[in-house]
Amino acid sequence: MVAGVALLPNWSAGAAVVDDPTVNAATKATFQKLADAVFTDRTQALVDGAGSKGTRHTSGFSGSVRMSGGQTHDQSSALKTLSARKNLLAKLGEKYSSGSTEVTLDATEVHGRRAKVAVTETTTLTYEKPAAKGPKTTGFQAHHELTFKADRHGDWQLTGIKDTDDGYLAVNQVAKPSVAKTKTTPADDSPPDAPRAATSWPAPANPKNLTGGAYDYKAMVTYAQTYWNHYNPNYPDFNGETDGGDCTNFVSQTLKAGGWKHVPGYTNDFHKWFGTADIQSDSFVGVNEFSWFALSSKRVTPLANVYQADLGDVIQMDFNRDGSKDHSMIVTYRDRYGVPYVTYHSNNTYNRSVASLVASYPNAYYYAYRT
Repeated sequence: MVAGVALLPNWSAGAAVVDDPTVNAATKATFQKLADAVFTDRTQALVDGAGSKGTRHTSGFSGSVRMSGGQTHDQSSALKTLSARKNLLAKLGEKYSSGSTEVTLDATEVHGRRAKVAVTETTTLTYEKPAAKGPKTTGFQAHHELTFKADRHGDWQLTGIKDTDDGYLAVNQVAKPSVAKTKTTPADDSPPDAPRAATSWPAPANPKNLTGGAYDYKAMVTYAQTYWNHYNPNYPDFNGETDGGDCTNFVSQTLKAGGWKHVPGYTNDFHKWFGTADIQSDSFVGVNEFSWFALSSKRVTPLANVYQADLGDVIQMDFNRDGSKDHSMIVTYRDRYGVPYVTYHSNNTYNRSVASLVASYPNAYYYAYRT
């Protein structure tokens, strides 16, 4: 780790400079390395046995680029939260034997004594006891904005970290998840209500016939694995939008790949469902609208427990329990212990266990749909 670099700050008050010459390549590299250290520490807090070693990667930074006192406190609080999450995961039977995090610097913007640094975090966690034919790892990409402030000596301090994805659903994140906005207010008839699914494990048996039916569940899994991180250019990307992100758009694409057919009509009619590069129904991209269409069309049946979900089934979450659903995911694996694993957009995540979601968001409402 590079502890810091010497530089002279730009004292020109209010000057907006994208590539300030005083923030040179070495400084930017150190910004990136400090960001890498922050998120590496958060990942390691979830790894079995790693938290007890007591070594923090961020402790190697001092001098011209370092953590501020307030940010050091926030980081300590985050690590405590994640350590508690690790303990809860262990009670649910999930442990990680190792984790790796890589942070790349996307952009640096300097305004006088302040700098904003956009980075992309790519994290992979290895399951300690993976099933023989199951996923060995889970992982995600997340985007963050780091704020640095230079003091009168020219030393830069990390003063803030903001997650810029819509979901805030990475396993090593502690920010409160965002809440989706409902796109449609039905006027002609009332939309169906989805019953909440229990989160107790193990769940009562509810096996799914994965072959011979109307849908190709293996095709759904293949699509999700292909486009969880590399978005299909045949559809728009709603990540970064203010109305819930790309999660339901991704789930709809996956279901379409497995055999769901378009139901054309007005975009705001929740009885319709269609999506192309040029136009999408609200039910194709909206969390609540998808639930209304799926239930009213009889394409899904509610499941009593999230742990009953199997390949191609859909799970949704209501983070603040206000009755409006906020996030959609699709099941891409189910292990021999009866734990489903989901893949989703915003944050882009593959094969995350439902146990991990329940451990991270124990107070959320969950909804599960058999497709």
